[in-house]
Amino acid sequence: MSVDKDSIQTAYQDVREDSSETKWAAFNYLEDGKSIGLLGTGANYDEFLSLLTDDARIYGYIRVECGDEMSRRAKFAFITWIGSAVSALKKAKVSTDKAFVKQICNNFSVEIFESDITQLQEDKLVTEITKAGGANYGTGVRD
Repeated sequence: MSVDKDSIQTAYQDVREDSSETKWAAFNYLEDGKSIGLLGTGANYDEFLSLLTDDARIYGYIRVECGDEMSRRAKFAFITWIGSAVSALKKAKVSTDKAFVKQICNNFSVEIFESDITQLQEDKLVTEITKAGGANYGTGVRD
């Protein structure tokens, strides 16, 4: 498996950068089927969700702002998407191939493996990241 390390690393750093508006990066199998590269980046999570089609295998790196009213901070999720129409052989390759992407995108709070788009709605993602973050002592009101 070959990975376009430069494009993936650049997108990963862009998502992690506090001053960047980029909130997600998506990586997929290139046309040769033997290498993984950058599919796209963006600021709108719904744009990311639109990439998750039934025939796609996509790795996503997502930035979410969370915390309570006293402390907001960035948390990250690594998402592996396998569409329902992906063949069994291609599905099997994902489990080993994602290790190559995770070598680059190696800092995240939660890892999600999904093939049901409803489970990746933004509110559910925020809930999963908040749970992974531990205690949340906020009152909901800031003085």
